[in-house]
Amino acid sequence: MSDVRVFIQRDSERDERVVATGTTAAELFAGERTIVAARIAGELKDLAYEVKDGESVEPVEISSEDGLNILRHSAAHVMAQAVQELFPEAKLGIGPPVRDGFYYDFDVAKPFTPEDLKVIEKKMQEIQKRGQRFSRRVVTDEAAREELADEPYKLELIGIKGSASTDDGANVEVGAGELTIYDNLDPKTGELCWKDLCRGPHLPTTRTIPAFKLMRNAAAYWRGSEKNPMLQRIYGTAWPSKEELKAHLDFLAEAEKRDHRKLGSELDLFSVPDEIGSGLAVFHPRGGIIRRTMEDYSRRRHEEEGYEFVYTPHATKGALFEKSGHLDWYAEGMYPPMQLDGGTDYYLKPMNCPMHNLIFDARGRSYRELPLRLFEFGTVYRYEKSGVVHGLTRARGFTQDDAHIYCTREQMAQELDRTLTFVLNLLRDYGLTDFYLELSTKDPEKFVGSDEVWEEATAVLQSVAEKQGLPLVPDPGGAAFYGPKISVQCRDAIGRTWQMSTVQLDFNLPERFNLEYTAPDGSRQRPVMIHRALFGSIERFFAVLLEHYAGAMPPWLAPVQAVGIPIGDGHVEYLQEFAAEAKKQGLRVEVDASSDRMQKKIRNHQKLKVPFMVIVGDEDMAAGTVSFRYRDGSQENGIAKDEALAKLAKVVADRVQV
Repeated sequence: MSDVRVFIQRDSERDERVVATGTTAAELFAGERTIVAARIAGELKDLAYEVKDGESVEPVEISSEDGLNILRHSAAHVMAQAVQELFPEAKLGIGPPVRDGFYYDFDVAKPFTPEDLKVIEKKMQEIQKRGQRFSRRVVTDEAAREELADEPYKLELIGIKGSASTDDGANVEVGAGELTIYDNLDPKTGELCWKDLCRGPHLPTTRTIPAFKLMRNAAAYWRGSEKNPMLQRIYGTAWPSKEELKAHLDFLAEAEKRDHRKLGSELDLFSVPDEIGSGLAVFHPRGGIIRRTMEDYSRRRHEEEGYEFVYTPHATKGALFEKSGHLDWYAEGMYPPMQLDGGTDYYLKPMNCPMHNLIFDARGRSYRELPLRLFEFGTVYRYEKSGVVHGLTRARGFTQDDAHIYCTREQMAQELDRTLTFVLNLLRDYGLTDFYLELSTKDPEKFVGSDEVWEEATAVLQSVAEKQGLPLVPDPGGAAFYGPKISVQCRDAIGRTWQMSTVQLDFNLPERFNLEYTAPDGSRQRPVMIHRALFGSIERFFAVLLEHYAGAMPPWLAPVQAVGIPIGDGHVEYLQEFAAEAKKQGLRVEVDASSDRMQKKIRNHQKLKVPFMVIVGDEDMAAGTVSFRYRDGSQENGIAKDEALAKLAKVVADRVQV
């Protein structure tokens, strides 16, 4: 038997090794239990892969991104096997890994129940303990169709081989140039236990799946299209250890407590009535106070920064979005047109920028006016698919704090730097502090303008981003069709990442709208356009803050900043006088004069997460003082009324949390 020479690549270290022909990747990394696959020439391979002469072999750790995907996709196969053992009539859809877990779609006669999921999970545990081997084999299209003749959805996937999409997970099945089937084989007899059309790779055996749990089930259209049959989707999660699984489940429990939809109902802040429609929220009075306070502070800061306020309508003729390019590149995300005025198409606007361009172009502009910073709280409408609509974070109607800055080429870098600094500082004012930046570059299939313009815009944005001293992460192909962008990514109180503000550089829309200004030499020049949404949308930012603070908003944002709680009826008037003085100072203070007992009042306002409770009894009235009770249950007694008002006012003015 001849030998082959291979190279083991670990980060920057490269180790040459001579092994016998037929040596597998598993044998190269024998004893390293955390290695679950190998990367060779950029492709992921099963550990059963036999290495060839001259190949560079990189081990894939189970805790890496690729390793987690392999683990979770393997768990998805085990789940599908369990389902078909328990429900033999079930037809297989697609089962890709997703963030923090996996899912698999099934065509079954009736929806799965929570009890079904418990039984399926138990069956998965049995399969996991059997230690079945995942075994890859290449098949022809004809052989695959013959083997999977009873699986109509798999037959459809075979037909799209080579053009499968990452959007619906089909690429995990038939994304490569050849078709492969993975057999689950009995470890002792080699008998076939189950099989699935799949690209792989997979873990060596089912026993090497360390920890998993089924989470929930839901309805889902086949391949994400409403034109296709409705299937039943089961979601699960899988992790490299039981400890990591437990930590993830604990995290989910905490995230569920912070769910803005749940808090919105409990705190009486907003709702999404069925009578209005999915993704279209209404804000209740308490939520309206938070929203108005957010907007008022933002409006004041924008005025200080030299922005000018504009207002634009909610609907427009379709020709405007033909001119901007949105009907070419964004039509799927827009509401269908309304035909008015003898057949003219009108659209609800998905963006404010085309209308701001018309404001710029309404009269001649001089270089002396630049940079011109136009700002609007502009409500837009986007027809999100029903499956992705999620409370306030993914809505169909929402209000952007939208700005468009028009400047000269020479002003561009400085204006971008000033804009990004302003964005970050304003987010910090709302209590967010943990940021990194993401640079989204050109999608080669979806862009307007020349390569040279895109290269210049990208280079300027990268330079501006690097000046902030924050981590900068590339996002290849993630830009809008008209220009690259910087996204501000923010981690919340429990470590989740949210995309917040975006700053986009655009040479193309000014060209499409023929925007011009008069330069110092009298010539007509094209301005550069900067798109900037600071919150992204008011609704989404509202939701992020609500979850970040778990509903306990800092006093300056809280709907009620303090509530007076009298020990007895004789103390109500004293507290009402205190509240009246507070209101003169712009503070939001109420008095609970209901017939409830004091302890019940305290519990009620604790549930509403009011920052301060102002408690008064006989001693306080006699001494001209009040007592503060804080959210954590601690209390501060005998505070003079003027001192208490000053303390409330300072906490609000300083925008601190209590």
